[in-house]
Amino acid sequence: MTTTPFSRYPVPDLASLPDDIRTQIETVAEKTGFVPNVFATLAHRPDEFRAFFSYYEAVMNNESALSKAEREMIVVATSAINQCLYCVISHGALLRIFSKEPLIADQIAVNYRKAPISARQKAMLDFACKVAADSASICEADFEALARHGFSDEDAWDIGAIAAFFGLSNRMANLTGMLPNAGFYAMARG
Repeated sequence: MTTTPFSRYPVPDLASLPDDIRTQIETVAEKTGFVPNVFATLAHRPDEFRAFFSYYEAVMNNESALSKAEREMIVVATSAINQCLYCVISHGALLRIFSKEPLIADQIAVNYRKAPISARQKAMLDFACKVAADSASICEADFEALARHGFSDEDAWDIGAIAAFFGLSNRMANLTGMLPNAGFYAMARG
């Protein structure tokens, strides 16, 4: 194991990892052209790596009324609240890819209320940001606001689960000092 500049904790060599984790990392690296630092950093603890990415798959790739771009909007907006550089940059890249809009991630990270998104998406982000920053005050009025924009209670669960999961992700990225890969910054910008 070696300490790297993108994580405060030792990062295992790819060859030393359990087969399932190594295969998962290699698959992602083939798609992106690099190993995202979140994979390398969390591989420090294999059982937690498996649990983290299993839940990631469950909330980000389940059957839902939310589009892939909307899910990434939630990640970017809530990660900005939590001041998570890694997630704002890496998921900002995914948002640009899924939305096919090169400016949207920056706009949402800075102030989603002024971003050129629909009223429905603003309501979604209002709810997600409340989950991220003040979940104890969520009340029936918050669900009613979502319903006025066509969101069901199951959609609210999806929005909240993404915001809550990335609360964990943001805190782990900040704890470990995880930095975004340089490759994320230029993705889908033009």
